[in-house]
Amino acid sequence: MIDLRNIETFFWVARLGGFRAAAEKLNATQPAISQRIASLESGLGVRLFERDSRGITLTAKGYELLSHAERMLQMRTDMQRAAAAQNVMSGTLRLGVSETIVHTWLPSLMEYMHEAYPALMVDIQVDTSTALRAQLASHQIDLAFLLGPMEEPRVENIHLCRYPLAWIASPQLRLGRPPISLKRLGRWPVITYTSNTDPHRAVRRILVEGGVQTPRMYGSSALSVIVRMTLDGIGTAVIAPVILGRELAQGLLQILDVQAPELPPLNYTACWMQGPDSHVARTVAQAAQYIAREDAARIAGNPLALDPVPLAVAGLGITPRPAGKPEK
Repeated sequence: MIDLRNIETFFWVARLGGFRAAAEKLNATQPAISQRIASLESGLGVRLFERDSRGITLTAKGYELLSHAERMLQMRTDMQRAAAAQNVMSGTLRLGVSETIVHTWLPSLMEYMHEAYPALMVDIQVDTSTALRAQLASHQIDLAFLLGPMEEPRVENIHLCRYPLAWIASPQLRLGRPPISLKRLGRWPVITYTSNTDPHRAVRRILVEGGVQTPRMYGSSALSVIVRMTLDGIGTAVIAPVILGRELAQGLLQILDVQAPELPPLNYTACWMQGPDSHVARTVAQAAQYIAREDAARIAGNPLALDPVPLAVAGLGITPRPAGKPEK
């Protein structure tokens, strides 16, 4: 029978690149680590590492078995978590979030987290999807809600929500009777997301293909800047109307009828790195997925009703309650 401790040792030696680092990680001596690896190799009948004067490297069979070892450790962790009480999750989750999520259902997720996992601290970093991808890849954050999915190796993804984009403007621009042509729209700057984003590139392509040869575009990573500039009549905007409940309801901004191809929607994904210690990130991502779906169903009947309300997270350990009446 294969000792799971030996499998764990194999995983960390491979992941950390050496016996000394694995010994420090597992609070063991280097001879103990070497003995566990030798025992595992003997039990499996294969060599897992090549050893030379420069150190150790995985053999071809070692590479093949590493993913199996990781899955076995993940199953152990999942079993331990399932057996424990739900509110034992503790420590700090470093969460990276795109700003659109902040303005929609993130408050509901944080309310759920406060009630379901009171011992878990959440450190929230709001940034662009491009920056969040880099931070997740470099292990600066544990979980990211961003425009995805991420195709990098060892990254897990689950879909969260989809928000359509629209052409937005202040009534003071006096753009004329609808539908509005792209050439007429091109007389003003277009304010949207930063130039390294898919929405920015899509808007530029649509304008150029529509006859606007040198479109003026202002990009910003801050939604508040885009909204403020649009309210001031500096130009039109391409943004997700889901964040503009008050401005649209009060007539401060309006959705334009533009003769143009359909704008690509914003597809948000929860992303985290695979590993035996990824249970917290996966659990929060699953809760976020459910809450995002609840939020989408809620606003489908009234696109301007955007004030966060308590949501019932079925199967995730939160008790439904009337909106506005916190549990005691």
